Amino acid sequence: MRWRVAMVGKPKLGFVAEGVEIYARRIRRWAPLELVSARSGRPAAESRELERLTEGYFRILLDERGELLDSRELARRLAGWEQRGPGKLALLIGGAAGHDPGLRHRADWVWSLSPLTLQHELALLIALEQVYRAYTITRGTPYHRE
Repeated sequence: MRWRVAMVGKPKLGFVAEGVEIYARRIRRWAPLELVSARSGRPAAESRELERLTEGYFRILLDERGELLDSRELARRLAGWEQRGPGKLALLIGGAAGHDPGLRHRADWVWSLSPLTLQHELALLIALEQVYRAYTITRGTPYHRE
């Protein structure tokens, strides 16, 4: 399975940029992953750019109105996609104003990390950590604890 993480802008918070690189490197042990960014602007323009950057990918859009899963459920879903799935997954992280409603409706899956509204850089870091955690669960490595 191949990952493309498309975000608006690049992380400006130093600790987030460092964490993103740490988890991206960890995920790459199991799957190719690339980080791409769209220019910051109006939500509609940001969403068009995110959509262009992820053409041909199964789009997972982060939004607090999406489906909430626990880590084990996420691991099961990712394992299913690995076995039967699309092969190319894109994680879409909007900017400060969120996603355009049209993109939200065109996404293949809308995932919520929390019912709380998260700052987009923090959402990126949390999402990558959860993807990494899902891989460790499916591979039985000692990271996730119940």
